[in-house]
Amino acid sequence: MMNRIGIKFILVMAGLSGAFTAEASVDSYRFLHVTISTPWYLFIFLLGGIFSPFILMAVLAWYSAIRKSNRKADDSVPKSSVE
Repeated sequence: MMNRIGIKFILVMAGLSGAFTAEASVDSYRFLHVTISTPWYLFIFLLGGIFSPFILMAVLAWYSAIRKSNRKADDSVPKSSVE
């Protein structure tokens, strides 16, 4: 039983490696349409990828500061024992 699974695994892996090498032999320049605006698309994509953590960090710091100030305001108000 294990021998059959091993043979099937080897055949599948050989088939997959053959599929990837055949796919890699396709001329990629036929499918890649580069225009004058392509560098700008890459620039905007990378700019968002670089600055999005900083934007997230600023939003989280702002949220944390608001939450701390609300907690301090709640602590400064004396609580009555009648409630």
